[in-house]
Amino acid sequence: MTQAQPIKVAILAMGGEGGGVLADWIVDLGEANGYVAQTTSVPGVAQRTGATIYYVELYPLAQAEADGGRPVLALMPLPGDVDVVLASELMEAGRAVQRGLVTADRTTLIASTHRVYSIAEKSAMGDGRVDSGELLAHAGRAAKRFIRFDMARSAEAAGSVISAVMFGALAGAGVLPFSRAQFEATIERGGVGVKPSLKAFDAAFSRAQAGTADEPAVAAPIAAPQPRHPAVRALVERVQREFAPALQGVLLEGVRRLIDYQDPDYAALYLDRMAAVAALPQAGEHRLQHETARHLALWMSYEDTARVAALKTRATRFERVRGEAGVQDDQLLAIHEYMHPRLQEICETLPGGIGRWLMNSGAPRRLVERMTRKGRVIRTSSLRGYLMLRMVSSARRWRRSTTRYADENRRIEEWLQRIAQTAAQHPELAVELAQCQRLVKGYSDTHERGLRNYDTLMAAFQRAGTRIAPATLRELRDAALADEHGHQLRAALTRHALA
Repeated sequence: MTQAQPIKVAILAMGGEGGGVLADWIVDLGEANGYVAQTTSVPGVAQRTGATIYYVELYPLAQAEADGGRPVLALMPLPGDVDVVLASELMEAGRAVQRGLVTADRTTLIASTHRVYSIAEKSAMGDGRVDSGELLAHAGRAAKRFIRFDMARSAEAAGSVISAVMFGALAGAGVLPFSRAQFEATIERGGVGVKPSLKAFDAAFSRAQAGTADEPAVAAPIAAPQPRHPAVRALVERVQREFAPALQGVLLEGVRRLIDYQDPDYAALYLDRMAAVAALPQAGEHRLQHETARHLALWMSYEDTARVAALKTRATRFERVRGEAGVQDDQLLAIHEYMHPRLQEICETLPGGIGRWLMNSGAPRRLVERMTRKGRVIRTSSLRGYLMLRMVSSARRWRRSTTRYADENRRIEEWLQRIAQTAAQHPELAVELAQCQRLVKGYSDTHERGLRNYDTLMAAFQRAGTRIAPATLRELRDAALADEHGHQLRAALTRHALA
């Protein structure tokens, strides 16, 4: 037995991010410079495309020879016994802390601050995102030293991959007994993508040595647009004339969204509704107006098939997908959409009379159901697929005549009426009621489940009236957002004797 200990490095990376390449570089770095090295990996499917823990141990060859044998190296990291943790994404850094791999007495944590949201975060009915600020603060308290910056952005700027950035940050941290030249020689021995990898390495090395973290982005104030169209200009002037300056930012965004969704007349209806809300008793500094303005704009721009088709065929979406996929100028991009509209969505897209006829028909209804039972894949990057979805998006011209519009408009008016009645007696409760719109979102089955929870909650509110406390309504809303099937909401209603 010997008191000498190996250097222990854990790498947490998602599939396709080059975690294996980084582990192999560290092994090659050690073996080329007088160390015995061993690497293992434990794959997982915790989130996204699957997260893997790579583990590397390095032991001086001279020490091994002096000990008279070969070192016995571990196959996996143990809590409290890791010198360096590298995380390719902020949530992975959080997972390392949660597992106990990061400790304040010895661990240097090197992590990228960008986020790739997990399935649980994306599928939450509310805002299911984990707070990045809390993750950073928790990781900073847990580690002896915390080096972090947006490594994905650095890799993109260098035209390389994040593994090269992490390798450069590891070198810049100075926690391994190797020089910069030895790190760079390791990349050169790899022989693949050497030039961009060295460029990414250099930038990361400087960032790690400087020890500066990314500054949080500060949202710029929303400037009032100067539109040329007279109808749009009149809406902007109305916002500036009739509403308080503190509300103009959210109202202008609502106007912009609803013009894009339908037309200026629809945005004018939004301002008419908000003018009525502005006359209500307020809770605090325009809280009721602000929350109602935000959620009313979201509800009035509900997702129907025309909206979904329009979003999928926008030039900005093609540009975003090209950027996310890293498509080069000499490469072709193919985008395939899986479309499975139900009969209900089809009927709700058609003009009211035709939609009602199809929904209540016999043979035509069965024919449409049979044709759409399995869904289909449409290639929106092809001319045929693109024109098909553009034709569907053009249905917005008769949106106001559809049964879906009538239903949504009725629900919106009922919601606004409840807010007005509640604000007269309890403005704080009216704010919580306005935020209940968060349950009504999405498309197809998602919208149906959210609407079912919303109706259940509103029925309970109707029975209780203003006797219900704002905190109780907030608890019920959070329960509905936590479980799309409504089990937690029903349990909470029972607990408060509101079922």
